[in-house]
Amino acid sequence: MTDESPTGGPRFAVLTEATMTPRQRESYQAIVSGPRKGARGPFNALLRSPEVADRVQKIGEYIRFQSTIPAALNEMAILITGRFWGAQYEFWAHSQLARTAGLPDGIIDAIAEGRRPSSMSDDQRIVHDFCAELFRDKAVSDATFKAAVERFGEQGVIDLIAASGYYSIVSMVLNVDRHPLPAGERPPLRSI
Repeated sequence: MTDESPTGGPRFAVLTEATMTPRQRESYQAIVSGPRKGARGPFNALLRSPEVADRVQKIGEYIRFQSTIPAALNEMAILITGRFWGAQYEFWAHSQLARTAGLPDGIIDAIAEGRRPSSMSDDQRIVHDFCAELFRDKAVSDATFKAAVERFGEQGVIDLIAASGYYSIVSMVLNVDRHPLPAGERPPLRSI
């Protein structure tokens, strides 16, 4: 997948409650009745497999709304994941959530450009290094692991890994679907 805006439109036709099977409707209702209050992004595609949608959305609900990682740092991990996958919609949606959570624009912009932010707090540096190293090296060094455990505990380390994994699934679904940005929005990611 390139970092350019998806072309050709979405591959999965939009489901409505009228066109859903009973099992899809059950899964859809579970998604929209939870803290998301909607089924945007990957959920139209995921509903093709309601069992997968159910399980994936439960992990996502934890990662997004209950993670032990503070919201701005969690969003930073999500942005690093979206950047890795070149997921335009994912990066666009979560850059807004990151700003609302208090992540500085300079960090968001640096991640979008595929570069290490020049100015980060210690916590931001730990999250950035952990997630960037995980995607780059498919593992983390002892020093990076130690810093993350000392700051966020073992549960926090697992929560960072889970955010990277869950949003990888989301990014892959969005990329395969060619999920478009909302009308009038420009792709936030450029090829690097």
